[in-house]
Amino acid sequence: MKGPVLRINFCAVAFLLLPAMLFAGDLQEDHPNILLILTDDQGYHDISYYGTEDIQTPNIDQIASSGIRFDNFYANSPVCSPTRAALLSGRYQDFVGVPGVIRTHPDNSWGYLHPQATLMPSVLQDHGYHTALIGKWHLGLAPPNIPNERGFDYFHGWLGDMMDDYWSHRRHGINYMRLNRKTIDPEGHATDLFTDWSIDYINDRANKEVPFFLFLSYNAPHFPVQPPKEWLEKVKERESDIDQTRAELVAFIEHMDAGIGQVLQALKDTGQYENTIIIFTSDNGGHGPSMADNGPARGAKQSMYEGGLRVPAAITWPNHIKSGTSTDRVALTMDIFPTLFDLLGIRYEGPLEGKSFLPTLLGKKQPERDEPLYFSRREGGTRYGGLTIQAVRMGDWKLLQNSPFSSPELYNLQEDPMEKNNLIGEYPKKYRELNSIMMNFIQKGGAVPWQKSSY
Repeated sequence: MKGPVLRINFCAVAFLLLPAMLFAGDLQEDHPNILLILTDDQGYHDISYYGTEDIQTPNIDQIASSGIRFDNFYANSPVCSPTRAALLSGRYQDFVGVPGVIRTHPDNSWGYLHPQATLMPSVLQDHGYHTALIGKWHLGLAPPNIPNERGFDYFHGWLGDMMDDYWSHRRHGINYMRLNRKTIDPEGHATDLFTDWSIDYINDRANKEVPFFLFLSYNAPHFPVQPPKEWLEKVKERESDIDQTRAELVAFIEHMDAGIGQVLQALKDTGQYENTIIIFTSDNGGHGPSMADNGPARGAKQSMYEGGLRVPAAITWPNHIKSGTSTDRVALTMDIFPTLFDLLGIRYEGPLEGKSFLPTLLGKKQPERDEPLYFSRREGGTRYGGLTIQAVRMGDWKLLQNSPFSSPELYNLQEDPMEKNNLIGEYPKKYRELNSIMMNFIQKGGAVPWQKSSY
């Protein structure tokens, strides 16, 4: 990037969770726009760039082919809210008060985003960006945890978790659709609405001097799986032997992919594509009952096995990231936060567990990470009882507990990527080592309150 340098220094007040931090950046006049696309429950191989034969996602494929594809990208959690908290904070979700899914009813809500946790859009605002969230939020239903109070200048989308219907846009009979703070009741399929609103936003920003950060967060393909009729018919005509449930999911994803293509085209039509970083990924593994394709991995959404955690991911930035590349580097959702700031020249000195993978993006050698990686979820019901499931990975070794009431399991992912051979009885020393690491993580996360009444 070229041009005069603008030096900006900011100092934030110290809060309960966050020590005093200094924001300082060396930003160029032509600093790029950012489009972050997050899909919901899209399986690791529910994408055609991996050669999945029954699905066609040419627009997501375009992001990968014009940039870099991550083949070992992990969601921070096997469910929605925790991963989103990690994405926007650059921290383990437990450390910002979101160990589980945030829901409408307090007795079944397992997180409360800490009001003083610093989020990505707030930092970008401080460094001259206009910030927008279009689509799903799922990190709070009331102030102070609504998008316009957590760093987004513009919000056009859905406050809650899943929709009970993609056409009527309700959850438990409640309308969570918003334009900033105003309740709205638009007509149309939610995927189309989020696509159209994103295009409108891109068109509006075309002649603005201020760069934008657009977080396009689709609800799809989270169940209920409801593709438009014409998309389902097209898939069934093309894939004559496909199962009905699988056909519906494929059509649902292909419909969303077409929307992504329209958004990319809007960037091109307005002359903004060349100067936009585009990031694509999913918030967790695909949903098993919906017949998601999680590739060769074991498990699915809600699972601490690889199928619940590994997700598709690709990043492009024309003329900066070499096209047609891929990496086996292990990266997590929370790593996007520091990577973007490194790329933009923003120095952020707040607490972070995410690690920048900027050298990998730029085709440079980068040492493999050697710190433990944690995955966690708190949940209620008879299956969890308000307790947690968790996993820790260190190098090739992974220790997991997929139910609070089951025994821990130990796998070597290099030798056993399908997690078929539980080695806990054969490697007691390795089990004790990883279990100790995991307990320390649970202790640290447990120090952060995750219920509103605790603040």
